[in-house]
Amino acid sequence: MDTFQQTIANVTGGDFIGKIIVAIIILVIVGFISHFVVRWLRHIMGSDSNPLPQSSIFVNITRGIIWGIGICLVLDACFNVNMSAIIAALGVGGIALSLGFQDTLSNLIGGVQISFMRIVKPGDNIQVGNNKGVVQDVTWRHATIKNRNGETVIIPNSVISKNAVVHLPPPERVNVPFLATNGDNLDEVADSIEHVVHDIALTYAGIVEEPSVVFTEVTAEGIIGKVLLEIDDASQATPVSDAITRAIAPIVR
Repeated sequence: MDTFQQTIANVTGGDFIGKIIVAIIILVIVGFISHFVVRWLRHIMGSDSNPLPQSSIFVNITRGIIWGIGICLVLDACFNVNMSAIIAALGVGGIALSLGFQDTLSNLIGGVQISFMRIVKPGDNIQVGNNKGVVQDVTWRHATIKNRNGETVIIPNSVISKNAVVHLPPPERVNVPFLATNGDNLDEVADSIEHVVHDIALTYAGIVEEPSVVFTEVTAEGIIGKVLLEIDDASQATPVSDAITRAIAPIVR
């Protein structure tokens, strides 16, 4: 590096100008490296075809590390800055900051984990603890979901990374359980339910998948079953479920 700097200084006729040119060359090289590494990361994370907000967390951290190394090289090679002392000071400062921002760092690490492992992504219908809904966005601190009541719920990334995440069926899919106390003619019960549910669903939304009745278990109280269908408007799933429950109650008694 010293020989290269001396060559530049001889060409430009000044040591300071030579250092500036060397610094620019280093930064240009770092810029190219950062660009190609970021493109590679986006490719392996699948964000070229399906951009995910959380993918930028890992990308931005990597970009920051590359540029940090490049700036350190410029300061050390061109301006004789003692980087060992600076790095040691930053290390001590980093420990202090980590103690003061434990929750923030936990969320950041959780965001990187979510991004790299693709635990959740926008459009997923998930349940974390008592919260369930469709993922709207994932940032470096939290994930935002919208539940069936239209409420927006913000879940810290640290909570997602530390708890079980249940991936639910699409929100457009309606699942209404019931208990049939009369099991003499289940085919007739199923046909009646499917006919009623079809008419009810059409009053709220279009039907993507026709209603079907599935019986799953025989108990002392009766036969457990459920009604399954898919509509084209997720916002109507709750009203449809409520209307179906009210309509089939007299049929299954």
